[in-house]
Amino acid sequence: MSEIKERLDRLRTLVQDGDFLEGKGLSNEVNIRIFCYDASDEMIVRHFIGQLIADPSLGCHIIECNLYETFLKICNDMGITEEIPPMERDSGKDFLLKQLQSIATEGAFVEKIQYAPHENGDVLMLTGVGDVFPFMRVHSLLEALQPHFSDIPILVMYPGKFNGNYLKLFDKLTPNPYYRAFNVV
Repeated sequence: MSEIKERLDRLRTLVQDGDFLEGKGLSNEVNIRIFCYDASDEMIVRHFIGQLIADPSLGCHIIECNLYETFLKICNDMGITEEIPPMERDSGKDFLLKQLQSIATEGAFVEKIQYAPHENGDVLMLTGVGDVFPFMRVHSLLEALQPHFSDIPILVMYPGKFNGNYLKLFDKLTPNPYYRAFNVV
């Protein structure tokens, strides 16, 4: 069995563990965990997520939030989706990026991701981190999500590296400081 499949099997076990679900053993830190993987394993990870969500015997409730789909919902709700290609063509990609980042803010993402009530056993799983780059950076989003999801674990499926201090998307981009999460398997 490949290393990524073994790690994903360990992740399946971990998300069902009572200590994980309650955030025990984190020294009173927020219950944010990051599962790092090589971007070349993206299809294996996506397949695993689909199986995990569909598993009726799973001892928790995975609530997947694909950040790219959330980004598209923000654009659709604002009625700007059709305007994006002409804006890029007419004003350039740098201008477009600034415009989209002013609309798809951390607050807009939090508003779309929020749900209530949170139930015991819920796990918010963030996916699509690489797809939503550069419109949203996960370290900024996690800061914004913390106050709204302090009672359930947040699990970030991250195509890159996290050393406990810095997130490095695709293990190639400039690292961003983030220290309030923990690596998992």
